Amino acid sequence: MPLEPIILPANQPPQFYRGGAAIADLRGGDAREYGPEDWVASTTSMFASDTDGLSRLPDGRWLRDAVCDDPRGWLGDAHLRRFGDSTALLVKLLDAGQRLPVHFHPDDRFARAHFDSHFGKTEAWIVVGTSSEDPTVYTGFRETQSPDTVRDWVRDQDAPSMLEALNAVPVAPGDTVVIPAGLPHAIGAGVFVVELQQPTDFSLTMEWRDFLDSPEKGHLGIGFDTALQVLDTSGWDAERLSTLIRHTGEPDTAAELLAAPADGFFRADRLRPRPTTTLAPSFAVLVVVDGGGTLASERATVPVSRGDTVVVPYGAGELELSGDVTVIRCRPPA
Repeated sequence: MPLEPIILPANQPPQFYRGGAAIADLRGGDAREYGPEDWVASTTSMFASDTDGLSRLPDGRWLRDAVCDDPRGWLGDAHLRRFGDSTALLVKLLDAGQRLPVHFHPDDRFARAHFDSHFGKTEAWIVVGTSSEDPTVYTGFRETQSPDTVRDWVRDQDAPSMLEALNAVPVAPGDTVVIPAGLPHAIGAGVFVVELQQPTDFSLTMEWRDFLDSPEKGHLGIGFDTALQVLDTSGWDAERLSTLIRHTGEPDTAAELLAAPADGFFRADRLRPRPTTTLAPSFAVLVVVDGGGTLASERATVPVSRGDTVVVPYGAGELELSGDVTVIRCRPPA
C-alpha cells in the first residue's frame, strides 16, 4: 500500500502537572486538567512504560510497529544509514498549566552509560501561544554554580534558590529556545509550545518535591550524585544565552525556526504557502496552527486545518502544501 500523509488523533498520556486547555482549544474537544502534553507521531514510550506515549495510526497499529515493518518507506535510505529504524524525533504539544519543576536531561554519552539508550534528550521549544500576564521560561544558570551548592539545593529541595539562579526569559509567540542536554530549565505557567526532542523520556528532576511522588522519580533510579554529573553548572550570560534563542517574527510568516545548536538533533520551519509550497521527501511531523489547506502528493490530496497533526512518511514523496494555512514542520536532522 502506498504511503501517504496521515492525520493523527490526540495522544495525551497522563502527566504529573496541570495543563491542556490550549491543546483543547487548538485541536478541539474538552480540556483535561492533567493533559498538558500531546505526543505527536510518537514512537517513544514514557519512562518505565511499554506503551504509554506511543501513537496509534487510524488502522489501530502502533506507529512504532508500522515504521519497523517498513523502515525504508517511512524513513528513507539516508536516514536508515545514520539512525537505523528510529525516527530520531519526538514532537509534543506542551501547554504548561503551572510552572514545571527545574530539571535537565542526559546527553547521548550519559544515556548510553546509564539508560542503555542511543539517544539522550536535547530539546527545543517553539512558542505558539501564551495565556499568562508574564509568560516566562527559565534556562541555564545566570552564574556558574559549584557542584556542592547544587547538591545542597537538591538535598534540601530549595526550590526558590534553584529558580532564582536560572535566567528568566520572557517569551511571545514566534520565539524559539533550544535546550541542550544538561542545561537546567523550566517552563512557566501559561506558555504553550511545540516541543521537538530526541526520542526519549529521560528527565532528571532537581525540584521533585510537590511534583513527583519520590526522589527516585527525580533521579530515575540512578541517584542524584550520579545524575548531577551531567548537569551544566556553568554560567549563561545574555550573550551566551542568545545563541539558543531566536525571535522569528510574526507567527504566521514563513521562517526557519531554531538556532544553530539544534542542527545536529532536529529541524523545524514554519510553512506559509503563498499560494503553494513544495516539500521534499522526508519523514516529518506537521502541526497545523492556523487556517486550512491541502497536502497533496501524486496519488492523494489530504485536507488539513487548524489543530490537525500529521505524520508524513518519506515514501509519500514530494508534496505540495496549498491554502491559507500556517504549519510547523518538524523533521529529524539532515
